[in-house]
Amino acid sequence: MADSNQIGSYQIKVWDSVVRFFHWSLVSAFVIAYVTEEDVLTVHIWAGYLILALITIRFIWGFVGTQYARFADFIYKPRAIMDFLQDTLKLRAKRYLGHNPAGGAMVIALMLSLFLTSISGIGLLGAEEQIGPVAHWFNQAGGFWTDVLEETHEFFANFTLLLVIIHVIGVLVESLIHKENLVSAMLSGFKSKKTNID
Repeated sequence: MADSNQIGSYQIKVWDSVVRFFHWSLVSAFVIAYVTEEDVLTVHIWAGYLILALITIRFIWGFVGTQYARFADFIYKPRAIMDFLQDTLKLRAKRYLGHNPAGGAMVIALMLSLFLTSISGIGLLGAEEQIGPVAHWFNQAGGFWTDVLEETHEFFANFTLLLVIIHVIGVLVESLIHKENLVSAMLSGFKSKKTNID
């Protein structure tokens, strides 16, 4: 008879196909948009539209999706986020099957920053190129709105890149603390769940 304190584990589906498709498509679209900038404007524009579409889908999925995809599962109070970050610095952060408090906050921050990048980009397209869905708003806008929107678009694009770097560092740190490959989990959708074996 096995010791009741013996620990075993089994695989559990955490990240559904919508979350995984969203994640890796968003990564690809952001890289394409960031690298092309104004050099290949058509590609840049369509990558931006794709980002906006993906964020919209993920926002809806945050309310109607599977358990670990829902905002209710990973939006925590600021105190819980700070406590988690302090525990992470001490290398004793609690393991979560879904997003941990810092990871949940990062999801929201990235979505918001990418949304503002995309919206300001659409505005800039209308003001500078006189094309796109809001071009008619800027028929006689002059250079003022072009400058404002350009600065805003550039700021949020670079801010998003900073968030991505912080996110990658966080994933690596959590992978080391809990001895699991979080990148692999976002590819396969599965994570291991520990349980007592009776």
